[in-house]
Amino acid sequence: MTTGGRPFARALAIICAGVATLLCCSPQARGVNYTFARDATGAPAVSYYDYIIVGGGTAGCPLAATLSQRSRVLLLERGGSPYDDQRVENMTHFMSTLADTSPGSPAQRFVSEDGVINSRPRVLGGGSCINAGFYTRARDDYVLDVGWDLAATRDAYRWVEDVVAFHPELGPWQAALQRGLLEAGVAPDNGFTFDHIDGTKIGGSIFDDEGRRHTAADLLRYARPDGVDVLLRARVAKILFNVGGGRRPVAHGVVFHDSEGQMHKAYLNAGRRNEIILSAGAMGSPQLLMLSGVGPADHLRSFNITLVLNQPAVGQGMADNPMNAIFVPSPSQVEVSLIQVVGITQLGSYIEGASGSNWANPRHRASSSGSGGGQHRLPRNFGMFSPQIGQLATVPPKQRTPEAIARAADAMSRLDDAAFRGGFILEKVMGPASTGHLELRNLNPDDNPAVTFNYFSHPEDLRRCVDGLTLIERVIRSKSFQRFTYPDFSIEVLLNMTAEFPVNMLPRHDNDSRSLEQFCKDTVMTIWHYHGGCQVGRVVDAEYRVLGVDALRVIDGSTLNASPGTNPQATVMMLGRYMGVKIQNERLHARRLKKRKV
Repeated sequence: MTTGGRPFARALAIICAGVATLLCCSPQARGVNYTFARDATGAPAVSYYDYIIVGGGTAGCPLAATLSQRSRVLLLERGGSPYDDQRVENMTHFMSTLADTSPGSPAQRFVSEDGVINSRPRVLGGGSCINAGFYTRARDDYVLDVGWDLAATRDAYRWVEDVVAFHPELGPWQAALQRGLLEAGVAPDNGFTFDHIDGTKIGGSIFDDEGRRHTAADLLRYARPDGVDVLLRARVAKILFNVGGGRRPVAHGVVFHDSEGQMHKAYLNAGRRNEIILSAGAMGSPQLLMLSGVGPADHLRSFNITLVLNQPAVGQGMADNPMNAIFVPSPSQVEVSLIQVVGITQLGSYIEGASGSNWANPRHRASSSGSGGGQHRLPRNFGMFSPQIGQLATVPPKQRTPEAIARAADAMSRLDDAAFRGGFILEKVMGPASTGHLELRNLNPDDNPAVTFNYFSHPEDLRRCVDGLTLIERVIRSKSFQRFTYPDFSIEVLLNMTAEFPVNMLPRHDNDSRSLEQFCKDTVMTIWHYHGGCQVGRVVDAEYRVLGVDALRVIDGSTLNASPGTNPQATVMMLGRYMGVKIQNERLHARRLKKRKV
């Protein structure tokens, strides 16, 4: 090993992609046989329901489960079941999930117009099926600012937590990160808690003590089986509206196609409180509103879409919390860990970490011959970060020629296993203050729309990134973290090593290790917490009803004006339950009033 760290720089192209793998994929819950879930090919041509929910993701599943208790609900999910996919269920196959770019993959890759590689879920349970599993509530101030009832949100959080949230046990690397954060001044030590509190804490996890993932799809166990139908691989093309007569447009149905291309229609039953609810996520919900004629008039007319309502704010306010990481090679063995510890700073950033002793599949397997206990040396399978198919591959996307891929694969195969030891300490910018927009590319709802997040366009985000990286440097230098760092590796070396990896499609600069501002811009990645596009106060009201039309709501992360705390999944699941209870109570209240009048 040299003080310049060049052997590790060669390995960085492999290891750095581990942060994406560790943050996005992990084991899945045991198979569940929901009697009310089936492939959309078995759906009738025409059907009727009290509620039609588009999107069986992090918000859609708890929302459907809740509304099904007293109403008939249709939940339409464009992807398949997480319980049928071993790559999602089993950790040994988790690396291949994001690498799969086929139409049936649980993750759909997209690249923002900024040049940052990203993914969106395409599976029942949504992002909770392919994320790092960190579970933490939003701060009370956030809840109150949004206008939610504090007691009701706590009840909804607990309803979710009874099924999907667990207390993780820290390994040595995560424990050192926890102590290093405290030593760096991220105090106090808040121990284990689901709550969002300034200081260092161990958060919840949707992985149980046996390593099984529990997702939003598991919340469908709360559903009344006779009250809900879940259709898989049901791709919604548009929302149907009754228009004309000088009255407001009224949503009354949806058109969707099954995996064989057959068209189906689902309509709302008669009744003024029956509704269509979009829960298709920050990419899907604004896209579907536009495809249905609700959005910026000029943009929709450019695609010859019949205008239902000119709503310029649809697709606006798109934001993705920028994430930057520093890879820290370790002289000691480290456990494979996902996000478990977080430092909630007063600097406007959150500090987390993920580690792995070997982020590729093993080179060796036991001999199948009768004696000797020998091993065969196999080519390492680099999964999602292989040169050929990796989401964050070792060969930059624009340079993936067969010759470049072959050279990278050969170099990777000759690396020693020790080169893979280490972990990433990362910072996520809260908010963020920078926002962008989403537009249609075409009329196909299966294709990704064009989205621009404008990372670091607001100077406050850049300041927060620099402050977060400066804090990470203090953690790396702390006595608590000494066991997992090489003493002759300077921070500048680590920054240069990290900057060498093609984590995005942006150009690099020579001063990345000298300018943290430039490092932030050059190495920006997603942490998959993007939101906006159907924001409260701009596209929907405080009750999540779409402004200007009737019988249509949006309930998902697209309505958020800022990401809730360190990780949004707990709050988005809570929101599905919270709004389900609220809608249900409003319906009951209306029935009681009607009976009194009679």
